[in-house]
Amino acid sequence: MNTSEVTQKGKAAKEASQKLALTSTKIKNEALARMADALDKNAKAIIDANSIDLQAGDKKGLSKALLDRLSIDGKRINGMIEGLNVVKSLPDPIGEVLSEWKRPNGLKIKKVRVPLGVIGIIYEARPNVTVDSAALCLKSGNAVILRGGSDAIQTNIEIAKTIADSAYLAGIPQGSIQLIHDTNRATAEELMKAREYVSVLIPRGGRGLIQTVVQKSQVPTIETGEGNCHAYVEKTADLKKAVEIVFNAKVSRPSVCNAIETLLVDEDIAADFLPMVKKKFDEAQVELRGCRKTLKILPGIKAASDEDWRTEFLGLILAIKVVAGVDEAIQHINRYGTLHSETIMTKDKKAAKKFQDEIDAAAVYVNASTRFTDGFEFGFGAEIGISTQKLHARGPMGLAELTSYKYLIAGNGQIRV
Repeated sequence: MNTSEVTQKGKAAKEASQKLALTSTKIKNEALARMADALDKNAKAIIDANSIDLQAGDKKGLSKALLDRLSIDGKRINGMIEGLNVVKSLPDPIGEVLSEWKRPNGLKIKKVRVPLGVIGIIYEARPNVTVDSAALCLKSGNAVILRGGSDAIQTNIEIAKTIADSAYLAGIPQGSIQLIHDTNRATAEELMKAREYVSVLIPRGGRGLIQTVVQKSQVPTIETGEGNCHAYVEKTADLKKAVEIVFNAKVSRPSVCNAIETLLVDEDIAADFLPMVKKKFDEAQVELRGCRKTLKILPGIKAASDEDWRTEFLGLILAIKVVAGVDEAIQHINRYGTLHSETIMTKDKKAAKKFQDEIDAAAVYVNASTRFTDGFEFGFGAEIGISTQKLHARGPMGLAELTSYKYLIAGNGQIRV
């Protein structure tokens, strides 16, 4: 009987993970440096492979938002290279002593960071995930099995080969970085059941993918990604700054999970603020959908439905609701949010504290764009995902979030009585 690709690569990854856990920081950093050099040298081949995926995606009728996520150019390759270099510069978490103590019976106990083992990543049309995931897994001593979507398969194959070959030349165990080439749904489902080989599974993509993995996986899963994010302009806010923050949070890259999807505006300043922000959004051709109170101030826009408050648009659409104050804003966000990123614009310290205390989300901002919820922006070099759960990681997941720990106990003949 032929061994499946998932089983074959799972076995290799499990074997590699046991060696990688013992690999020195020097070798891991050398591998990251070589991976960065290889991406630079192979940039043309990667962009050529990406053009094949983009052409196929265009023929399939993929949305502009999806094509943007799929697209690779020199700037994005440079971003991947910068991410690799930052991860290289970060402290190696493996072996870190988190705490140590001595018991009355003389036992000495240490709590030490260790890798998780083999990390599986199931993701969609963002080829940078291939590099970010491999870099973070490698530095944290974990083998990685990457299973990207069909829309980016040619790009992912070229990137994965480039970084894996260069890492192995530096002394990283063979099998530490692997990509599943078969993008049929069956391979994703097989990976979800590969408990013998995979320690944890991380889905990165839209709501459909994430929920499928969370519901079907037999492997422990970290829920990531879906971002129905909000910005609330409180009545004391600096309106000019608020316009710029809200515009950035929506328009700078609308296809990503940390872009806002709903704008909440205090009723006391709505008549002044909404025309200001609409003028800015009109320049970017953002479609606005408003509540009844919003429509009275901006009569030319579409009416928002209840479904709009729940929707991650991932494009140039924004829902707007006028609220009575901070309590109503918090109530709305905690009802419709996805525990990702939320922001308030205010000069009122009490309102800011209340918002940060009572909003249930991984990242809660005051007077700043939600677009900063990102591993690179948080100083992690890259991220393997943005966790919207509370076990065992939350928010952008860097090196520390890809580790567990074990206890090392040293005795001198003690027995328990």
